[in-house]
Amino acid sequence: MSKLSVDQKTIVALFSDKRSDFLIPDYQRPYAWEEDECRTLWNDLFTFAFPNDDSEKFDDTEEYYLGPIVTFKNNDKIEVIDGQQRLTTLMILLRAFYDGFTNANDKKCVSTKTRIAKCIWKTNEFDEPNFEVLKIDSHVATDEDKEEFLSILKSGKYEKNQKSRYAKNFQFFKDQIEKLLHDYPTFYALLPNRILNNCILLPIEAESQNTALRIFSTLNDRGLPLSDADIFKSQFYKYYTEKNEKDSFIKQWKYLEDICNQIFHPISGTPMDELFTRYMYYERALQKTKSSTTEALRKFYEKNNYELLRNEEILSNLILLANFWLDISNQDKERFSDSVLRRLFVLNYAPNGMWNYFVSVYFMHNKDENGLLKDDDFYNFLNKITAFILTYAITNPGVNALRTPIFTEMINIIENKSIDFAEYKFEANKLESMINNYVFTNNRPITKSMITWWAFTDENQTLLSLETILEIEHIYARNRLEKENSMKNIKNVETLGNKALLEKRINIRASDYKFIDKKQYYKGFINSKGINKKGSEIRELQNLAKTNVDFTETDILNRNKTMVTKFIEYLGSVNLIK
Repeated sequence: MSKLSVDQKTIVALFSDKRSDFLIPDYQRPYAWEEDECRTLWNDLFTFAFPNDDSEKFDDTEEYYLGPIVTFKNNDKIEVIDGQQRLTTLMILLRAFYDGFTNANDKKCVSTKTRIAKCIWKTNEFDEPNFEVLKIDSHVATDEDKEEFLSILKSGKYEKNQKSRYAKNFQFFKDQIEKLLHDYPTFYALLPNRILNNCILLPIEAESQNTALRIFSTLNDRGLPLSDADIFKSQFYKYYTEKNEKDSFIKQWKYLEDICNQIFHPISGTPMDELFTRYMYYERALQKTKSSTTEALRKFYEKNNYELLRNEEILSNLILLANFWLDISNQDKERFSDSVLRRLFVLNYAPNGMWNYFVSVYFMHNKDENGLLKDDDFYNFLNKITAFILTYAITNPGVNALRTPIFTEMINIIENKSIDFAEYKFEANKLESMINNYVFTNNRPITKSMITWWAFTDENQTLLSLETILEIEHIYARNRLEKENSMKNIKNVETLGNKALLEKRINIRASDYKFIDKKQYYKGFINSKGINKKGSEIRELQNLAKTNVDFTETDILNRNKTMVTKFIEYLGSVNLIK
């Protein structure tokens, strides 16, 4: 069992301890507090120290809890995992108070100044501060302003044109202290002492970084926890610092962050975590790992003391992979043919995200020296995996069902073997029966997957923007069924034959239940105010609006039969039928 040291301490007890030597490590995020957070802290501390603006009402047995500080001992340094923002801000606040006592001769003020000095600077055996050696240091790799923080703590000086959060917050506290001197001169020596003596932190010291991170994840349900990518960043940072390439790494890492924040929106984890996850599957394939159990991201990369991240090629590979997905996100027509982009659009509506990992492995293995793929080969690959992924979601539903067949094919990619899903092909008659009996409800992702595939079987269907919000349209309206009761089998209203993609912007009103009323929305029309209301970009709906007077239960059944037949033929065309 991991050992923990937990000991509630006042600010003065924690900061002035001679052993206190805080390090904000390289993998932490840059300092983020702005004036709003500092103002809240100042107001809270003032209200605590002077209840009802009355210094006499303060109870010196009362304590104000500022939260935990999660750390672990890294050699002689106390590495900060949680509490960076509070710790940094408190140091800035104390430095602002220290400056306020510069010319003070009063014994209480001199004593307070001495106590604050012991919190900010290292002291010798006579408790004299060494103004060149701080109690805190910052190695944050992507924080260009950290030197301003350390300079402000050492000298109390900064230029008016400095824009860093450190400088702005330092100026904010200096302004508040000046205002305190003007409005409440008798409070001035009391406030910093009450902060030092009665404000409480809870230092939690773990025996290792991993233990500290687990504690942080458990405690911190409001803040932004350190991501796996933050830990990976620290490993890269150390590696490239040793190679004297630190500045180049920082630029490349920021570039990656910018791309990932733009294109990845994972349900859990950060955008950078998503990039590392996609790359992980390529490394798994290289290692010939077929196991359907996927290790946690950090567990995978931390093997052998993060040996994989000390590979010279990894950062370059990550950048290539990020740029590949950026071009997919931008639907880059210079990089990809229209047929490839159309197939990628369909995959964007796949019932789960496994295809992203599959495509990442394909790209990493098959890219040329310019980071490009052969278009025809890529199209054939996308076509086959689209057919397999959609079908397997019907025959083997479940989030993790795809892993076993796809992990095998990932290794086939690495071994330059054909992607054929040899052990997982489908029987046409059995599959047709399964599709016809499958309940394609709107809340099942496969429903939108299938009607997206169907929309793009029309060769003249234009490529839609990935930003287009598409919904599932019941061509024969559900409330028409309620009003007319004209169906022999009411279940037919929920079959694929009655469903199509429709842009959310069109927003057909529920009252427009008759097909003749819907047609104008499909085609587009000029409203009573003379405004042109654009129709749907889904060609099938446009064609239905032009050719059909009505859309009946018979039309639903005929359309459904055609869709199923075409889908079985599609599987046959990519050799997935036994």
